[in-house]
Amino acid sequence: MYAIVDIETTGGYAANNDITEIAIVLHDGQSVVNRFESLVRPVRTIPYYIQVLTGISNEMVAEAPSFEELAPQLFELLNGKIFVAHNVNFDYSFLKHHFSAAGFELTLNKLCTVRLSKKVFPGIPSYSLGNLCRYFGITIQNRHRAGGDADATVLLLEHLLQNNAEPHIQQFIKRGAKEQSLPPNLPKEQVDKLPYTPGVYYFHNQTGKVIYVGKAKNLKYRVSSHFTHNGSGKQRQDFLRNIYSITYQTCSTELMAFILESVEIKRLWPQFNNSQKRFAHTFALYMFEDSSGYMRLAIDKKKKHMVPLYTFNLLVEGHRLVNKLIERFNLCPKLCFMQTAPGPCTSTGETVCLGACEHKEAVDTYNERVQQSLQWLEEWLPTFAVVDTGNERDEHSCILMEKGKFYGMGNIPAGVGITNREELKTYLTQYPENDYIRGLVYQYAERHPGKKVSF
Repeated sequence: MYAIVDIETTGGYAANNDITEIAIVLHDGQSVVNRFESLVRPVRTIPYYIQVLTGISNEMVAEAPSFEELAPQLFELLNGKIFVAHNVNFDYSFLKHHFSAAGFELTLNKLCTVRLSKKVFPGIPSYSLGNLCRYFGITIQNRHRAGGDADATVLLLEHLLQNNAEPHIQQFIKRGAKEQSLPPNLPKEQVDKLPYTPGVYYFHNQTGKVIYVGKAKNLKYRVSSHFTHNGSGKQRQDFLRNIYSITYQTCSTELMAFILESVEIKRLWPQFNNSQKRFAHTFALYMFEDSSGYMRLAIDKKKKHMVPLYTFNLLVEGHRLVNKLIERFNLCPKLCFMQTAPGPCTSTGETVCLGACEHKEAVDTYNERVQQSLQWLEEWLPTFAVVDTGNERDEHSCILMEKGKFYGMGNIPAGVGITNREELKTYLTQYPENDYIRGLVYQYAERHPGKKVSF
């Protein structure tokens, strides 16, 4: 028994919106056996643009029953049936959410007439209810009203059943089938073709723009997990509604997938990614020569066309490093911009200024210590590779850190010597780096010292 359902609502997601009208048509696969239709009194007012779209005003629903009052009757009608709707996850998520609030747990097999239409009649330009009805010559009475759209969906379902839809329906509703949980516009074939390997996946909208980037230890499992629950929030519903296709890049290791995800999020800035957008090289350490010839270290906001000695996500991290250089090499705090008060600099910790800020110390003598500090910084910032399994048996994956910065990654033939860093670079793809990637590689190398090759 099918229960063909359509609802009208105050907005596009269940968590913060109400149902204003519901229609349920029970169908045994041959004909209609029962029908229910009612306005529903919402808690919230109906926005004006929705009143214009549906023709349902606040005055019309003022005396209608609430969903809680209707819930027992609606649950009885739906219980044990196959829940059918056009873009079924939208209607089902709304009803499941509001049934739960009323004390009922809705758990039904679902059947989406969008996905079923794509199976039975592939290649139609648009699978919206209005377009399908025009395509098949089905007349819709009372468009954008629950009863009218439900009746049109009934006629569409009957047309599909007359064109050998039954095998597809059985496939959809069989135990363990996951296609019904997929977004209505996402081809199942694209999910089926995903490999069981680490990698990065991209969700695209109708125009092909990337709206989400994710990483996976197992692409097939991770992508499928996105669709195991409908969710009732606005972002969740908008997210599912906008997914039209998937592309992916395989990676040799999970760590490489983590790194590539970070690079791609910053490159593409996808609409539905929230994490990692905040990671950025906000500050950097620079060196320059002042008008008197003294070499000066300075922390400043990262400049697009200047090459930094090192980068920091937080200003305090930069100050911590500069203070370490000042104390270790007896640099002048004022020439490093760590003191700004008038007059000569004051001693800090073990540092005793030798007068460079007052031009009492020779330029060459002071600059030699600055050069020593930079040489120490280069040695202190490690250069190493993380070598792991590759995509193929006769290759290794490699991630290169150079002077404390992420250089790039790739796969190298098994016979190539890893000790020659310059030769190694010819096999790697260079990527932009950030503090997040740097932290990932450092932590991984610490946990897996056997995979670390120092230079």
